[in-house]
Amino acid sequence: MKKIILLCFLCFTALYVQAASFNTSAAYLYSSDFNQVRAGAAIPLGLNASIGLEGRYVDDKRLLEEDGFTDPVYSVYLPIRLDFDLVKVNLTPFYYFENKSDNALYQDATAYGVNAQLVMDLRLDEVNELYTQAYIGVSYANQQGTLFKNGEFANEDYSQLAYTLGLRQNFFSAFVFHAAASVYQYPNGIDGVEGFRGVMDQNDLAFTQSLDISRALGKYALSARITRIWVENRSSLYLAYHYSEFYTADPQHSFILGNTFRLTSSASLDAAYNHLRTTEDENKRDILFVKLNIAF
Repeated sequence: MKKIILLCFLCFTALYVQAASFNTSAAYLYSSDFNQVRAGAAIPLGLNASIGLEGRYVDDKRLLEEDGFTDPVYSVYLPIRLDFDLVKVNLTPFYYFENKSDNALYQDATAYGVNAQLVMDLRLDEVNELYTQAYIGVSYANQQGTLFKNGEFANEDYSQLAYTLGLRQNFFSAFVFHAAASVYQYPNGIDGVEGFRGVMDQNDLAFTQSLDISRALGKYALSARITRIWVENRSSLYLAYHYSEFYTADPQHSFILGNTFRLTSSASLDAAYNHLRTTEDENKRDILFVKLNIAF
């Protein structure tokens, strides 16, 4: 897998040298539990396709202190976008580098998978600038780690699937409403599973309007987002909510308030605040997010 990632990096570098333009981004997330840094770039491949490369670094106190891993978490992503006349296809393979365990009973952890999404235009009125989009997502991941089941543990690979159905609708060329639902399937079985000791962020399978890094095994998630857009100023204000239930954690609510705005003709900033809490209010946490986008 590392050879494949190296090959992708070399191909991306070669494309970057030839590309007339490209987009870059850098993001930072902070909470009392973790710090995360993201950096990436995307290159257009003509008018209807693009390819990108993103790396993430996570310094997670929960993994280092509670779960007994020795290193921060590193992962890479290869987002591919294809735009056809009737549909758009988004593919994002990802890979988590091996993280060592300081407990000899548990094996080292890694993960790989792919997030696939098919976007369809149900309505496209270019004159009045109105559209309705539906999308279907199917994602797969395989985690190598330690499974806790029926009071015992086993070092093994554990597979997951996530299915997502979403809808986007804009109104008056100024508002966009987004709703989605995701469900999770476990080919290896989920009955009696109490937890999985791994490094993968479940948001890689289905983004559910939460900026938290969640490693709990999910049942389903419902989410909604409303965005107010000022096209002439290239800015927006958005409010998002989700409710999730898990097999290995308490249900939770998530609330996001965010703002995007232009800094220069080629740079923009996205800043957000995310508040999460379990349904019984036993666990509350806050996340701050800032992302800089620059086009060259």
